[in-house]
Amino acid sequence: MSKPMTKTQLVAALAEEMGSDKKTAGAALDAISAVITSEVAGGGAVTIPGIGKIMCRARPERQVRNPATGETFTKPADKQVKMTIAKALKDSVNG
Repeated sequence: MSKPMTKTQLVAALAEEMGSDKKTAGAALDAISAVITSEVAGGGAVTIPGIGKIMCRARPERQVRNPATGETFTKPADKQVKMTIAKALKDSVNG
């Protein structure tokens, strides 16, 4: 399995695909990241066509166990970021 693409590599590939410089591509990537972060933090969801949907789900309070000590305790309610992958992306990877 290959190593994941770094942000620098992603910005370079994005700049090449856009036909612009790395500074513009980096700014676009940072802007997309900021929009997704603010929307999901506010309880919304963002759909990126062809890639997937990013959303925040609330998890209720629940009982968990510490495997080292065996102690059971209550974990407070929290939120978790989830991503559902688009069918088009799944098909291109598996096709």
